[in-house]
Parts: sequence; structure tokens; C-alpha cells
Amino acid sequence: MPDLLGAVLGWLIPALVVFGVTAIAVAVTVWAVRRARRSPRARAAAEPVRAAAGVELVRLDDAVEELELEVGLSGALYGGTAPSSLRRARMTAQHVRDESFDEYRRLGEEGVHPAEVRRGSARIKRRTAEALATIASARRDHAAWVSANVSAPRQVAAGRERLTRLRAEMGDPTALMATLEQRFDEEEWADARRAATAATRAADTAQSLLAEASAAAPDPSTSVLGDLAAAERALRQAEAESRILEETHRLVTQAAQALPGEFEAARAALRQASVTREHLEPADSARLGAEVRALTDQLDALEPQAARRPTRTVDAIARIRDRLDIALGDARTAQQRLRGARTALPGTLAAARQAIAAAEAAITRTRAGADARARLLSAQTELAGARQAADPVEALDAARRAMRDAEDAKALADYSRLAR
Repeated sequence: MPDLLGAVLGWLIPALVVFGVTAIAVAVTVWAVRRARRSPRARAAAEPVRAAAGVELVRLDDAVEELELEVGLSGALYGGTAPSSLRRARMTAQHVRDESFDEYRRLGEEGVHPAEVRRGSARIKRRTAEALATIASARRDHAAWVSANVSAPRQVAAGRERLTRLRAEMGDPTALMATLEQRFDEEEWADARRAATAATRAADTAQSLLAEASAAAPDPSTSVLGDLAAAERALRQAEAESRILEETHRLVTQAAQALPGEFEAARAALRQASVTREHLEPADSARLGAEVRALTDQLDALEPQAARRPTRTVDAIARIRDRLDIALGDARTAQQRLRGARTALPGTLAAARQAIAAAEAAITRTRAGADARARLLSAQTELAGARQAADPVEALDAARRAMRDAEDAKALADYSRLAR
């Protein structure tokens, strides 16, 4: 019996050693492979794949913008009698674009596995290609319908009517600019001046193109669709620049009206923080007191130039309120947090709108890439959520996220311009 046991052990122990060593080697190999797949080198190798998906996504975003132009042209020229294929393609493409931008931004976050970056990028490219094919098909169908159903003189006449309406809606940009230049510093209205100049120039371009189309319209062998499309593009640019001008004027004047209330609300919040400080431990009280004094000094420094720089001042006050919330931390009661959020929300929403408007203008002018556009879309989504939120604290958090995303989008657009 001892001999049998010895024989079994003599066979079993080496086998266990061999299997154990093999299992350890396999585990080490699996660990090394997984680590390699998550390494900075693997991430760097996956990033060009994501960048390529971003290029396709920018193509889709531009195609959606062009499609919106064509849908507007169709509605303006043909009164909704054209086939609905363009509108359906636009809705589909917008949905694909928004979903893809969300995924693209998520794939760029820290900690996403490189393999998921590759898979997600492939999904984006596939969906984008399908949406672009849908847009191309809808355009072909629409062009065929126009050729068969609409005469060139009728198209030119409709285009001229649209230009007349646009000029009436734009009015005289110099009147708005005169008000801004008289009351506020140049940094408040520099974008508005650029927009006013661009709007006037685009409207003049549209008028010239429509004149060329009118001259060619009597010739049945000549197509005026190219000139009309270019004129509509110029009209759309004029509309967009006119909206920037009007939005800038509105934001600046509203900020000027809101300044007294913003200053008072900020000072009330600082006074409440001083009261809260009295109930804290000595170390926490000293820390909060130093921050309150620093923020009070910042607020006082804003006041002398506030009337000349209203939007910048509202933005600075919103950041002061943000810093005060961080300094207070958990020291406030739920009621105090709610009251503070209600008073901080209007100014923060205004600052977020200003940041988004600046990002939109920067991206439009620089034709920025996918990262900037994804950030802008995120900012717009956060701002919409802030406006709809019933809880002031949630709304304030969403508005602050919108500000940060919009600032990131503008910085990326500016970097793209400088890089080019």
C-alpha cells in the first residue's frame, strides 16, 4: 500500500507542478494581453480610427446643413408642392448625426477601451455612410421633380420675393450697431459688427446671383438651378448673420438690464455665506471667510466697468457664484442650496447662452472639426435640459455644464483656425 501511494504521489506531484506553472503562465499571458490592449500605445493606435470617423461625421453635419438649405429653398420656391423625400432625409440624417456625435464624444473620454473605440468608430462610419447615401438619393429625386415641374422664370421670381422679404426682416443693421457702439465697449459688439457686414454682403451676393439667373431664364437650354441654389445659400448666410447680430444685440441689452439684480443676488449670497460661516468649525470657518473676502473683492472690482461690459460682467458673476458654491460645499442646508440656485440660475443661463452663441459663431466661421461640434451639441443639450428642469439645483448644474462645453467647443474651433 505505501508503495502504491508513493507511486501515485510520484506521478501526481509533478503533474500538479506542470499544470500549476501552465495556469500561472496562461494567467500572466492573458493579463499582459489585456494590459497591452489598454496601454497608451493601443489607445494611440485607436485614435486615428476615431479621427477618421470624425471626418465622416463632419461631412454628414455639412451635408445636413446643405440639406436644410435645399429644404428651405424647396419650401420657399415651390410652396410645399415638391416631394417630401428631402424632408424625410433631413429628419433621418439629423437623428443619425446627433446620435453619432454623442457616441463620438463618449469614445473620446478617458478609460474607454481601445477596442470599443474601434468598434464605435466603425458604427459611426457605417451609419454616416448610410445617411449620406439617403441624402444623395433624396437630392436626385428632388432635382428630377424640379426639372419636370417648375419653370426657370417662376423659380427666379420666387427667389426675388424671398430676397425682398429678407431685406425687410433685416432692416438697417447700422441702426442696431449704432446703439451698441454708443453704449458698450468694443468687445461686447465686435461679433455683431462682423455679422452685420457679412449679412449685408451676403444679401448683395444673392441679389447679383438672382440677376444672373433672371438673364439666363428665358433660354430653355440653360439651367438656372445652380445660380438659384447659390443665391439661396447666400440668403441663408445673410439670415444666419442677421440672427447673430440680433442675438448679440438682445443678449447685450438684456445683460445690461439684469446687472443690478445680478449684483444684488451675488451680494446676498455672499452675506448668507458669512452667516453660514459662523456655524462651522474654526478651520472651515477661516477657509470660507478667506474665500468670501476674495470673491467680494472680485465682485467689487467688476462694478466700475459693468455698464460698459454687461455680458462679460454677467459671465464673471456667474463664475463667482460657482466658486462660492464650491467653497460652501455641504455647509448649507437643503433650503439654502435651493434658494441659492434660484438666484444664481438666471445669470448662469444667460452666461451659457452667450457662450453657446460665441461657440456657434466660431464653428460656423472656422468650419471646425468633429470634437468642437460634438462639444457644441452637448452644450445645446445641457442648456435645453437646464431650461426644462423643475429642480433649480439640477437646472443650475446643467447650465454650468453647458457653459463648460460651449467654452471647450469655442476653444477647439479657435485652435482649428490657428492650426490652419
